Amino acid sequence: MMIKRTLAKKLRKAIRQFPVVTVTGPRQSGKTTLVRDELKDYAYVSLELPDQRSFALEDPRGFLGQFDGPVILDEVQRAPELFSYIQVMVDEREKPGQFILTGSHNFLLLQSISQSLAGRCAVLHLLPFSLAELSSRKPISIETLGKSVPRNIKPPKQSLMEVLFTGLYPRIHDKRLHPTDWLASYYQTYLERDVRNVLNIGDLEAFSRFVRLCAGRNGQLLNLSNLASDCGITHTTARRWISVLEASFIIVLLRPHHNNFGKRLIKSPKLYFLDTGLLCFLLQIRSADELFQHGLRGSIFESLVLSELHKNFIHRGEQSQLYFWRDSSGHEIDIIIDLGSSLIPVETKSGQTIAADFLEGLNYWQALSGQSNGPSALVYGGDRAFKRSGAVVYPWFFL
Repeated sequence: MMIKRTLAKKLRKAIRQFPVVTVTGPRQSGKTTLVRDELKDYAYVSLELPDQRSFALEDPRGFLGQFDGPVILDEVQRAPELFSYIQVMVDEREKPGQFILTGSHNFLLLQSISQSLAGRCAVLHLLPFSLAELSSRKPISIETLGKSVPRNIKPPKQSLMEVLFTGLYPRIHDKRLHPTDWLASYYQTYLERDVRNVLNIGDLEAFSRFVRLCAGRNGQLLNLSNLASDCGITHTTARRWISVLEASFIIVLLRPHHNNFGKRLIKSPKLYFLDTGLLCFLLQIRSADELFQHGLRGSIFESLVLSELHKNFIHRGEQSQLYFWRDSSGHEIDIIIDLGSSLIPVETKSGQTIAADFLEGLNYWQALSGQSNGPSALVYGGDRAFKRSGAVVYPWFFL
């Protein structure tokens, strides 16, 4: 069954406005499937194919000249020389929707776009499935979060632990694959192709150790000095490798929110993995049952909630407006959604029952910020939605 992607609407809008549209995202997030399904009348070429890549590198003008109409160029970062020629062509034609470019290497693509196609190109990001996409429903409206109790929300077939353990990469769900086997292959491909070929990281063993150390720190404040020390690398290398993980959509860094309400705030970002299946693989969790007893279950659940909210913004073609808040006294809110005109605090708890102290952080933050009657949300591992102590409590699958 073909799963409809939320980003499709933004893609169709972008091709009516820009001569070039780039769709980037992690390897195997469904970019090729999306663009080919939505743009069936476009020619298609993959630059992963050696003969096509050779043609594009040796004779870029001739390669681009073979297409009469609009074209999808897949894995275009494999032939970066094309960008300058594309720039000339789109300036001559002045028509929207001429080229759709896709690629897995955000760092390479964005560098090429900023040099050659600035102002001519819309950049969209496709991440793995969201829970809403997997359930064939519309994504929630972020603006309504924490305001009213939702009705008639149906739990999915998979349990929370199964979803966390499996993750949301499309191929696992399309082909009903065992997540550990597929993720092992995926991770190896990421290391050998994306990391080694693109960034010339010679010591893949050290980089792999670094990624696993990051997994063990999921949901924690990023401390580059400690990471570098534990991995046996320099602080500068650790900073560069974190940038690599962020640019290739393996992790997301959650920045602290700037409102201090008179309190001294923590300034370091928090580190999260975008896919809980890959996170579980890196933590060497072997089953959903094992995950249930695992000491990091809470932070893995936090990753799921953050990732779903992040996808909600990204798949609508918007900048993610997510932060966390923590003061020097240890008071903390897991996620702050900044909508400009309002702030929505969100707490996460992986347990299936709600204790009274789960809501203390939300109540403290609301009183401090002068938003005692404002929206607030708690996402938990249970299956009911209700209101308690002024906060709307949501089941995990509502996102």
